Amino acid sequence: MGLSRDTLAKLEIQARALSTHASTSIEGNPLPLTDVKKLLQSNPAYLRDTEREVLNYNHALQKIYTEIKTGTFHLSVQTMNAIQALVVKGLMEKAEDIGRIRQQHVVIRDPRRPDAIVFIPPDYKDVPKLTKDLIGFINRNVGTIDPIILAGLFHRQNVIIHPYMDGNGRSTRLLATAILGQGGLDIFEIFSFENYYNQNIRRYFTAVGLQGDYYELEHTINFTEWLEYFADGILDELSRVRKTIPTIQRPRLEDHHKKILRHIEKHGSITQREYGKMVSRSLAARKKDFQKLLALGLIESHSGGRSLYYTLTEKRW
Repeated sequence: MGLSRDTLAKLEIQARALSTHASTSIEGNPLPLTDVKKLLQSNPAYLRDTEREVLNYNHALQKIYTEIKTGTFHLSVQTMNAIQALVVKGLMEKAEDIGRIRQQHVVIRDPRRPDAIVFIPPDYKDVPKLTKDLIGFINRNVGTIDPIILAGLFHRQNVIIHPYMDGNGRSTRLLATAILGQGGLDIFEIFSFENYYNQNIRRYFTAVGLQGDYYELEHTINFTEWLEYFADGILDELSRVRKTIPTIQRPRLEDHHKKILRHIEKHGSITQREYGKMVSRSLAARKKDFQKLLALGLIESHSGGRSLYYTLTEKRW
């Protein structure tokens, strides 16, 4: 994409905050994006569960980024367990449910009507085999199947299997991100496909889930509509990132910097003396103002007898 390291770093920080907020919000976390950003910057010692959930997801996302960038990510049961353990750290009462495939039956209920069962996932005795089969399929097809399709297939199938007592959605979205990166989508760390889902959570749950009993549906599951939705989410997010890039690359200018540029636009040039009459800033501060604009490539200096004068460059501001 031809982006500078500084721009990429800013995009990654933004995307990580957005992914963390969106993925936890999908699961019902009430913290707004502004609070999530503050939390990720401060990392306080004493946490409420809502804050811990956010930090857990962020830590897991950083782990995914690092492993993909260093080429050490490998999808396995152990990897899945480790991600789930990070996601639910400090949030589950039973230690045996952390970092371990579930050992109990579960049902998925309608959050608005807790007495209504929406989906009955596979029996826990079948989960290990189903999980290993899914992992094997993904690993065999990295580099063969388009990473968007592969990540989408993993995403929905893992949600259907529901391998853990808690943290399934968050773990699945994290691992889908890893599969995108492992498959060669090398800008995976600067976008947040979770953000697309969070815009219409009901549509996401309808698209990714099933209604009924797994054993009555397993031979008729169709992934086509889900994969279209999944791909649309990535395209939508990449469009957002494209629009974000110019605002990140644009240098931050204070009002006094803008006064210099506007004066040059109007009069063709400016000198230190002219600038001194426009602002109540010290000589040292005024020199720094010109130095910053020179460093950004927005102006250039010229020798004009005893004093320098400055004109605009071709670069837009």
